[in-house]
Amino acid sequence: MKKKFKVKKRLFVLISACIFALCLLSFTRPAAVSVFSSFAQSERKLPIYCVDTPEKKISVSFDAAWGADDTDELLRILSENDVKATFFMCGYWVDKYPEEVKKIAEAGHDLGNHSATHPHMNTLSSEQIKTELEQTHEKVLNLTGISMNLFRPPFGEYNNTVIQTANDCGYYPIQWDVEANASK
Repeated sequence: MKKKFKVKKRLFVLISACIFALCLLSFTRPAAVSVFSSFAQSERKLPIYCVDTPEKKISVSFDAAWGADDTDELLRILSENDVKATFFMCGYWVDKYPEEVKKIAEAGHDLGNHSATHPHMNTLSSEQIKTELEQTHEKVLNLTGISMNLFRPPFGEYNNTVIQTANDCGYYPIQWDVEANASK
């Protein structure tokens, strides 16, 4: 009974987030926001928070860094509602749940990189960030044949080094715009 409540709560949160995001889309929003100081070399680099499009669309995403007990039910709910999502994969989750990764990919969802070990990326050197990205990239590529190009930093933490290193590794850094947390 507790599992069904948890899944229904996740569906409610998913639908609520979609409705909220659609309401937000009805207002005019700038295509991108640049944040920088008066010194060109200290320009603050930002991940992608939203994409300006004339279409009324939202992106739904999940961090694959939790257990996998609800994966089948979540995939069923997404399928029944004709929703495609992006699942940001942690390398340790890929190691622990390879069959779940395959199911997500086979269901046609996007796979993104969420690091190998879920560290505070803004405390790492460029080389350490690169290693985190490459390890997970290779695991997913070897398992599914998918070459990911989206990266969401753990904890939503980033700095110029994180953004630049992700770009250098061929990734588009992504950040959420509206957060819905079903675990609360």
